Amino acid sequence: MIDRTIYNIFRRGSRTYFYSTLFFPPAVREDVFSLYSFVRTADDYVDAVPQEIEEFYAFADRYAAAEAGEATGDVVVESFVDLAGRKGFDPAWTTAFLRSMESDIIVGSYRTIRDLEGYLYGSSEVIGLMMARILDLPPESYAAAQNLGRAMQYVNFIRDIAEDLALGRTYFPLEEMEAFGLDDLSAAAASRDPGGFAAFLRFQLRRYREWQEAAEAGFGHIPRRYRIPIRTASDMYRWTARTIERDPAVVHRRKVKPSVIRIVSGAATNTLKA
Repeated sequence: MIDRTIYNIFRRGSRTYFYSTLFFPPAVREDVFSLYSFVRTADDYVDAVPQEIEEFYAFADRYAAAEAGEATGDVVVESFVDLAGRKGFDPAWTTAFLRSMESDIIVGSYRTIRDLEGYLYGSSEVIGLMMARILDLPPESYAAAQNLGRAMQYVNFIRDIAEDLALGRTYFPLEEMEAFGLDDLSAAAASRDPGGFAAFLRFQLRRYREWQEAAEAGFGHIPRRYRIPIRTASDMYRWTARTIERDPAVVHRRKVKPSVIRIVSGAATNTLKA
């Protein structure tokens, strides 16, 4: 039985992941809920306005205490630690994740794609690795799992440009922005040079597609009963990317997200294809 707190964190935090996850078998579904509630809680602290810095570090301390076997009274942390133990997560993955979340407190931009890669590893690739462990996938699947996490995160960066700018963050290499003649990615900058802004976002979407295709090349490692929700989430991110590619300026008008009907109908289609 999924704890109500964990359920509510997941449902509130992500439409695509939540509704896709419902198509996993119950035991797997509970594990995914535990994983997502942990990462979402940490993310919410650093994305709050103003940032809840003390709360974030207290959360990280509760994780360390629970990992050491202490009772914390935090159902989100203790559920995650139980999951990590049962599924054999490498503790370094969680350390990398928390380090990337801390970066959102102290780092506002990245000069090169190499600089960004460390953040991407901790904020998304390790989540893919944790999912691979939840699903008991072979090590041969891990590179694809990392690519899928990274690809989805990158679409989120593109979709959430306006939201991230309001938080004082730019998740795209500054040297690439300069190459496209952009000082920043604000609505004003996009209005001044709509062609340059559109070309820049389409360049970033090509990077996403490379990672996405590398991820999908590894879908054969995923058992059929697990492939439906993963492919559904993957398809929804492809839809988001296509929507933005057609009209890059949309990122400054609204948050591009698939509807619940689109997600559920996509899962139904993938069920028939499986």
